[in-house]
Amino acid sequence: MIAPQGRGIAGPDTAAKADTFRILHVSTGNVCRSPITERLTRHALTDRLGDPFAGGLVVESAGTWGHEGAPMEAHAATVLADLGADPHGFTGRELLDEHVIRADLVLTATRDHRAQVISMGHSAGLRTFTLKEFTRLVRAIDPATLPDPERAGGVVERARALVQAAAALRGWLLAPNAEADEVHDPYGAPITFFRSIGDEINQALDPVLTALTGRSARS
Repeated sequence: MIAPQGRGIAGPDTAAKADTFRILHVSTGNVCRSPITERLTRHALTDRLGDPFAGGLVVESAGTWGHEGAPMEAHAATVLADLGADPHGFTGRELLDEHVIRADLVLTATRDHRAQVISMGHSAGLRTFTLKEFTRLVRAIDPATLPDPERAGGVVERARALVQAAAALRGWLLAPNAEADEVHDPYGAPITFFRSIGDEINQALDPVLTALTGRSARS
């Protein structure tokens, strides 16, 4: 199936390519945390790759209680703009089976979201993590053991290998406490809390996207 227009990095003509790697960000309403994470991911991939889809990466988001068709929260848009990412054109959507089926990596805001995604089935357990959990696992993976992202199809191959390596580490590298893998919901909070959540997400994404692409941020 093709990503709805505007949801992925590429348009529908290129998003249909078979050799892609889809990253799905999941939160509750798909108006705060997952839009921030989606757009920061896209921004960071553009920084690293120039044309992200040239590497075969597609980024989407949805909510377990998604506000279908709703814009992202105004504070979320402000945070994205402050961080240099593009908040425009976003519309929320409810998480559906098809989103999980298509995703190669699902990154959730909390452990409850992770459990909800896994409960949908579709063999999602080995490719679904909280964002902070995945960050912790990725930090423990030697990038030299991953495929070379510079060769043809290398970014997609590297991304798939990274997910497999993280899944293998999950039972060995545990969170230091129950809160370590959570990104708390800023819905209804003041802009200062949104900014702290945006910074938290941005910091968690950086090592993940460096590991995925083999390239550090340029800015």
